[in-house]
Amino acid sequence: MISGAFNVDYFILLIAMLLIAGVLTTKFSARMGVPALVLFIIVGMVAGSDGLGFIYFDNAKYAQLIGVFALVIILFEGGLQTKWKTVKPVIIPSLSLATFGVILTTTIVAFAAKLILDVTMLEAFLFGAIVGSTDAAAVFAVLKGQNIKERMGATLEAESGTNDPMAVFLTLAFIELILAPEPSYLGFIGNFFWQMGFGLLLGLLLGKFASYSINKINLDSSGLYPVFAMAFALLTYSAAALMGASGLLAVYVAALIIGNSELTYRQSIFRFNEGFAWMMQILMFIILGLLVFPGQLFQVDIIWKGLLISFVLILVARPVAVFLSTIGMDFDTKEKVFLSWAGLRGAVPIVLATFPMLAGIPNSQLFFNVVFFVVLTSTLVQGSTITMLAAKLKLMGPKKVSPPHSLELVSIGKANAEIIEVEVEDDAKIIGQSLADIKFPENTLINAIIRSGILVTPSGDTVIREKDFLYILTSRKSKKKLEEFLKEKKVDNEDDDGSEQLKMKM
Repeated sequence: MISGAFNVDYFILLIAMLLIAGVLTTKFSARMGVPALVLFIIVGMVAGSDGLGFIYFDNAKYAQLIGVFALVIILFEGGLQTKWKTVKPVIIPSLSLATFGVILTTTIVAFAAKLILDVTMLEAFLFGAIVGSTDAAAVFAVLKGQNIKERMGATLEAESGTNDPMAVFLTLAFIELILAPEPSYLGFIGNFFWQMGFGLLLGLLLGKFASYSINKINLDSSGLYPVFAMAFALLTYSAAALMGASGLLAVYVAALIIGNSELTYRQSIFRFNEGFAWMMQILMFIILGLLVFPGQLFQVDIIWKGLLISFVLILVARPVAVFLSTIGMDFDTKEKVFLSWAGLRGAVPIVLATFPMLAGIPNSQLFFNVVFFVVLTSTLVQGSTITMLAAKLKLMGPKKVSPPHSLELVSIGKANAEIIEVEVEDDAKIIGQSLADIKFPENTLINAIIRSGILVTPSGDTVIREKDFLYILTSRKSKKKLEEFLKEKKVDNEDDDGSEQLKMKM
């Protein structure tokens, strides 16, 4: 009894220490110029049996379970934050990179793996499929808050959010080809279209249903809405996966639908999922760090093979895939070079490397160690230089402005009202007008204005300026009308047009 309680307490203490270490590494990562994901992995490796020996962990099955669960949460949060109007113009090149690009990368890496790792051709293609896709967790984490041009960031985020299903499909297909005595190639083609097509359809349907449900159900506490939304993410993944479709694709599509819909307690849902996604990133990369044994990883044989394959992947396979996948898609050479360099590998290849281990594929341990080394190389070398390269190529956009403050929302579900946060756009009609002169919809109250990081207490004489952050209390009934009112644009030369019309009449 006492022993059991001690084990439980010890486990909880370890989780707490790992989370604290993971959160603190995000602070050091910015100062050191190293992606936080690398430091999360290092924390796991140091805490593992080959390090300080706090935790012995070698269960690939549990690592895969935690990894897939974390990927669902991370993809859902990434989809929520993605604006459809930003992604829409680059959806074709993103999908081309996510499908044709992954196949090209897989093929080129496979031929390199055949020579370097001395494995069969099917095993080489399996290795290529494992490292063939960019990683959503790595891309979202590295690009978050960076002022890289909107088109570039949108392309990378949309690609990383939609190419995981292709990598999963190819990995499972090659495992089956290796294990099955007489595999059906036509069956693979049909399975591909079913996975992608039905995953897309289910994501659209459940995304619409989730948005409708969140807005229609009046819960007693605002804290329940984020849980409700996350439950739909898990439901979407599991429903698609149990029907043989791509659960990861379904989750990302559903999140796009939900994130671009008018939502009750939108900020509560977004803030909760952002924090939860960070927690899952920390746990996932630490667990994956625990799974690897540095004594096996940092051997001369693994190091030189990993470096050669990393060289081929980063400097040959990815650039070829980008340049061929984006032919005729209005990307110049500098943009293609940036897209090539920003194809980060992260958690997905490591999680996929556990699939051959659980299936008993020959050389699976070799694959895992080399894949792990490739991921470390990619995140360390590419992840730490993305912003610098974007600046060199002049692909930096205007500095992203975010409110330098926090807003704690109190549950006011019983009052059927909420507080919304709005940033005043440069061409908004209300710019230059005092609050007393602005005819806001009924049941609307300006609670606070944040201007250049300073709180401005609103009064009737307060004049709205561009880039102001407005915090507005409104009833749910008036919310849509208020948002439409705030989106109204200023009409240029309005007075001039009026005077010209007057002259014509005279």
